Amino acid sequence: MNDERVLKILLAPHVSEKSTVIAERDRQFVFRVLKSATKPEIKQAVESLFKVEVAAVSTVSVKGKHKRFAQRRGRRPDWKKAYVALKPGFDIDFQRVE
Repeated sequence: MNDERVLKILLAPHVSEKSTVIAERDRQFVFRVLKSATKPEIKQAVESLFKVEVAAVSTVSVKGKHKRFAQRRGRRPDWKKAYVALKPGFDIDFQRVE
């Protein structure tokens, strides 16, 4: 896989109350990823960007919410979320990314 694709796979860390609890308890981090990303691609992207070793990757396809603004109805886009479990002894510090 080329380096350009690896850099585009991870869109952003997903910060929520649930993801914070999981990070502290189980050393799992949650990322928003491309809808077309596969588990091996996500693993390679996290390992190369953060210099850590990944134990497992789980993915979830999140359906977009239906929203209304006045008389107009709309829908937010679907997106993909990845739960990344790290091997013991590794951690991701989002304050200090090289």
